[in-house]
Amino acid sequence: MSSEEDFSLVTEPSMQSLERVKASITNYKKRHEQLLQEQKELATCRDETRELAREFRLRTEKLSQALQKDELSHKDAIGQEKAKLNLLMEEELDLLREIEKVEKALKEEDAHNSCLKEQTDVFTAVPERKFFFKGATEKAVKAETFEMEPRVEYPMEGGTALVTFEEEVVAKKILEMKSHQVNLGESECSITVEARPVQLMVPRLVEIDTEVCPRRILISDLPRMDTENLLNKLEIHFSKRKHGGGEVDECEMMPDSWTVVLTFVDNDIAKRLTDIEYHDVKLQNKKQRVRVTPFLNGNITNLQTKMSVCPRTVLLTRIPVVTDRDTLQDLLEIHFQQTKNGGGEIEAFLYNPLDEQTTALFQGVSQNKDE
Repeated sequence: MSSEEDFSLVTEPSMQSLERVKASITNYKKRHEQLLQEQKELATCRDETRELAREFRLRTEKLSQALQKDELSHKDAIGQEKAKLNLLMEEELDLLREIEKVEKALKEEDAHNSCLKEQTDVFTAVPERKFFFKGATEKAVKAETFEMEPRVEYPMEGGTALVTFEEEVVAKKILEMKSHQVNLGESECSITVEARPVQLMVPRLVEIDTEVCPRRILISDLPRMDTENLLNKLEIHFSKRKHGGGEVDECEMMPDSWTVVLTFVDNDIAKRLTDIEYHDVKLQNKKQRVRVTPFLNGNITNLQTKMSVCPRTVLLTRIPVVTDRDTLQDLLEIHFQQTKNGGGEIEAFLYNPLDEQTTALFQGVSQNKDE
């Protein structure tokens, strides 16, 4: 067959091809129906979704409104709580102020109690001693009072003498006579002396602020023995830690009351010993029970004085040196002891010659007595 020859190829559809086409058409119809069903379901889902979205929007709006209401309510609650908190803070401040007042009152009360305890210690700390009351009773006052006996030192000028009579009337008579002529023994010589009153500045009122010394103790109820030995024994005993003591700074005897003042280096020892009060100390080869009490420091806070005339003592002046001291003192004492010269019984006589210095001691001036 040549190439130039025309030919046509006609193929006739076979039965198999038609069946495949029909099958395809059937499949497409099914798919179409499925797509339509799916489209319908999707439309339903879309509508349901829109409905849900609308419901969610409504719920959101309701929740927003409820939230706003809750916020407003919460703000009101916060405002009320803040107001309550402010009120509580004010009450707390008032309570703190009240507590401060109470604490201050307690401190004052404690200070007052300490002062009362110290005063109690003051009056219970004194060693036991027998005494006789010779004063007069009067209305009680708040402050504690003590009876005092003044001791006044009186510097005498040269060429003077002090005469203390047993009776006031004699001293008064001597002062009224003023000038006195004293004979000098068997000779015809005489001297003229002048009698003057003795005026002393004495305390009228003394106020003393006392406090317990933190470093000193007062030891009493001591046996009579050699002073130096006693002081050594006490210092050794109270310097030992096992006896509650410590390092001793000073040990001093007060002979008028036969008590010992012991001073420690540290401040915390004295109170520890006075709290125990009674201590057994080896003295005179045996145990002696001694009493340890607080030592009192005193500061004068008020001192008022007055001029007082000695009722029984007379000052003789202008006494020349005409003989030796003892002889002249005897002649003067004899003269003023004789009743014919206006004198009387003499309790004390003290003569101070010219160019010499003598100091007289007066006691009990405030009780109208002089010695």
